[in-house]
Amino acid sequence: MNDCPNGSSNQEFTIVAFSMSSSGQLEFFLGILVIYLITVLANLAIVFLVHFVPKLHTPMYFFLVNLAVADITSSSTCVPKLLFITLTQDHRIFFSCCMIQLYFFSLGAHGEVFMLTSMAYDRYLAICKPLQYYTIMRKNVYIAMAASCWLFSALNSLLHAILTSLLQFCHSHEINNFFCDLNSVIAVSTSNTESRKILIFFVACAVFLGQFILTVISYVFIFSAILIIRSSRGRMKAFSSCTSHLITVILYYVPVFFLYIKTDSEDSKEQDTLLSMIYLVLVPMLNPLVYSLRNKEVWGAIVMLTNNKILEL
Repeated sequence: MNDCPNGSSNQEFTIVAFSMSSSGQLEFFLGILVIYLITVLANLAIVFLVHFVPKLHTPMYFFLVNLAVADITSSSTCVPKLLFITLTQDHRIFFSCCMIQLYFFSLGAHGEVFMLTSMAYDRYLAICKPLQYYTIMRKNVYIAMAASCWLFSALNSLLHAILTSLLQFCHSHEINNFFCDLNSVIAVSTSNTESRKILIFFVACAVFLGQFILTVISYVFIFSAILIIRSSRGRMKAFSSCTSHLITVILYYVPVFFLYIKTDSEDSKEQDTLLSMIYLVLVPMLNPLVYSLRNKEVWGAIVMLTNNKILEL
C-alpha cells in the first residue's frame, strides 16, 4: 500500500459527496437521523415479533427476519458515518475503516438480494404447490437456504474487500459518494483496475441480475397460477399473500438498476449519490413498514403481544 512514487499512502480517504449550508446541515442531519432510527427500530420490531409469536414461525417470516438483519447491516454500515460527517464536517475515513465499510455494505446488499429471491421461491411454493409446501419447505431446508445465502454473501464480500485493499491510491483519495462503495473506491485508484471491473461486472450479472431473473420467473408462475383460480375472492387472497414481497422487490431493484445499469458520466455523480441514498437509507426503512402496514398477521401479532403485556400488568 505504500509503493506510490511520490510517497503518498492509503492511510485515509475523504468523503466528498455533500456540501451544504450550516442550516441545511442541521436539517439534513435531523432528517437522516430520524429515518435511521425508524429503520433500526422497525426492523428490530420485525425480528422481535417473529421470535416471540409462534404464529409467525413460518418460512416466509424466517426469511423476513433475515431481510431485516440485512437491512440493519447495510444501513448501519453507512448511515452513522454519514451522520458523523454531517455533524462534525470531518470528511476523513481511515483506509481500514473504508474497507470494513465496503465489506459490510456488500454483505448486507448481497444478503438482501438473496433473501428476496428466497422469499419469491417461498411464495411460488405456497401459491403454485400448496399441497407440497410443507413437505418441500421443511425447517432444515429453509434454514440451510438462509445459511448458504449468508455464507456466499460473506465470501463474495470478503473477496471484493481484499482485492480492493490491494489497490494503489497515489493521487486522489476523494471518494465521490457518502460511503465507501466498490465503484467509488475503484474509481480513484491508480492501479490497473480493468480485471477488477470485469470481475465486478460478472459478479453483478451472476448475483443481482441472476437473482432478479429468478424472482421474475417465480412471479410469472405465481401470476399464471392466480389467473386460473376461478373465484375472484380466491384470486385476491392469493395475490394479497405476495403483494408485500412484490412491493419490496420493486423498492429494492428499481434504484439498483438505475444506479448500476447505466452509462457513467461526470454529470451523473449527484444522481448516483441520490440513488445510493434511496436504496441505503429509504428502502431499509420502508421494507418493515410495507410488511407491517399491509399484513394482517403482523398486526395480529402486535395486538396479541400488546394484550399479553397488559394482562401481565
